[in-house]
Amino acid sequence: MVTVERYPDIKANQNFLELQSQLEGTENRINVERNRYNNIAGDYNIAIKKIPASIVANMAGFTEVALFQAESGAESVPEVNFNF
Repeated sequence: MVTVERYPDIKANQNFLELQSQLEGTENRINVERNRYNNIAGDYNIAIKKIPASIVANMAGFTEVALFQAESGAESVPEVNFNF
């Protein structure tokens, strides 16, 4: 947002406003799917530990799956440069 403040004309540009909206929507969709994956992976990990599924899971070689965890530094916002 600091970059946008340096370019007052860009704030009024409809294309830029649409880009902001699309980026926000993309971030939200990624977060929803990340949470969905972690929920399903957690349910799977619990299911393969319960009897009798654990017996079949061990015989078939099913193992736990890792939950998604972001790498360190992923919380930082990438720098965007609007050179006109």
